[in-house]
Amino acid sequence: MNPNPFAALGLPERPDLDDETVRAAWRAIAAATHPDRADGGDLARYTQATAAYAELRTPWSRSEAYADLVGQAWREGRYDDYSLDPDGTGPGTEPLPAGPAAALPRRLRSPLEPLLALASVPSRVRRGRPLRLLIRAALAAGLSLAVLALIPGQPAAPADIAIVITWFVLTGRKDLAPPPER
Repeated sequence: MNPNPFAALGLPERPDLDDETVRAAWRAIAAATHPDRADGGDLARYTQATAAYAELRTPWSRSEAYADLVGQAWREGRYDDYSLDPDGTGPGTEPLPAGPAAALPRRLRSPLEPLLALASVPSRVRRGRPLRLLIRAALAAGLSLAVLALIPGQPAAPADIAIVITWFVLTGRKDLAPPPER
């Protein structure tokens, strides 16, 4: 782990750098220091830059690296190196602003979402392919009964039946109509 991955790439110490800026800085250093160059390159500098790029490649990892730098400066008493919280009590590591709620996956919008999805299953069955779904259900029930007949009372029987039920649930979704838009 680099002590300061931002400095290794020659970037300002900011968590809000975009991916292309970080990638361009790494590519410039890699092109100048790569060991396969005719002059032999600079293996130590190339390795340091590659490790820094690996650490700063994603927005989340950039914010983590920035928070580590701020925390280290705060512990060492270098309060002026980074901004403080508005109340002046600690390092300024406010999170980046959250995206709009519309960007959240549908399943995170409401805790009642699973119940609403379950309530829409009968209408989705009617509008989907009910005959194919019935055939899948009959096959799953037959396989479950066969497992119970062949290995009754064995510890593997519930696991085998759980596998059959999982198969039915996962493959049966294709025979349901698309969920209604809310």
